[in-house]
Amino acid sequence: MLSDIDFTLKQGVHMAVLGESGCGKSTLLHLIYGLLHLDKGEISYNGNRLLGPTHNLIPGEPFIKLVAQDLSLMPFSTVTENVSSFLNRQDPKKETSRVNTLLDLVALSAYKNTLIKNLSGGQKQRVAIAKALANKPELLLLDEPFSDIDTFRKNKLRRSLFQYLKANNISCIMATHDPEEAMAFSDTLMILHQGKIETIDTPQNVFNNPKSIHQASFFGEVTTLPSGMFTSEKFLDKTIFLPHQLALSEEKTNLQVTIEKCFYKGTHYLIQAAYNDKEVFFNHHAPIAEETVALKAI
Repeated sequence: MLSDIDFTLKQGVHMAVLGESGCGKSTLLHLIYGLLHLDKGEISYNGNRLLGPTHNLIPGEPFIKLVAQDLSLMPFSTVTENVSSFLNRQDPKKETSRVNTLLDLVALSAYKNTLIKNLSGGQKQRVAIAKALANKPELLLLDEPFSDIDTFRKNKLRRSLFQYLKANNISCIMATHDPEEAMAFSDTLMILHQGKIETIDTPQNVFNNPKSIHQASFFGEVTTLPSGMFTSEKFLDKTIFLPHQLALSEEKTNLQVTIEKCFYKGTHYLIQAAYNDKEVFFNHHAPIAEETVALKAI
């Protein structure tokens, strides 16, 4: 159940909706698209109220496209037939070029004549994205659009897709549970919690200044410390820290911790330590052999 949802999205802006399963991400997208009836409140686009499924014979707005988790593809049709199904077929040459451009965008040109039923889950997701873009929507809604795509393919696809959307001034709202995805490919980040907006801000502000343990937990291990632990005015009232906000100190500080474990993360080590009865997490460029060290806020 969603409540107290209030936001405005300007044309061409990309917003990520981050939250755990069941928090209302998919419901929000389905309401905007017009698949679900809005019992209370109003959704409008360019000053015009969107009336939803109780007023539209065919749910969904023509200038909005939704890539839902069920994908809604035709399994016994080819990739090309699926992508072109929204086109009016008045200019076959132009439409063929359009389909080829989109298949190249999602790296499926080699599968244009393949039946959907013969594709993998990740390939089907890429077809659904290309299909949604066929008529160049003004607003694209993406519901966990990369969940079945292999990491090596996903990284390039996300970069290409969001560059394409920006170049064509297409607004986008993406529901995701992946914080790295939410931060890297959005202008605005909304965190939903139990059907309500917990925060909405730039990804940088949400990441660097989480207002609750719930918000911080999306971005890494969370350390909670008593207020006033650090003498710096900047950190005097700060109580929630992510691993990148704590570091070793050559000078003695109020935060003396006992090292417990070191976890290799590729670019750095995540260090787990103990302060009284609390777990403390911080990043370091190498494993730490010392038993007790001092930490500072950065």
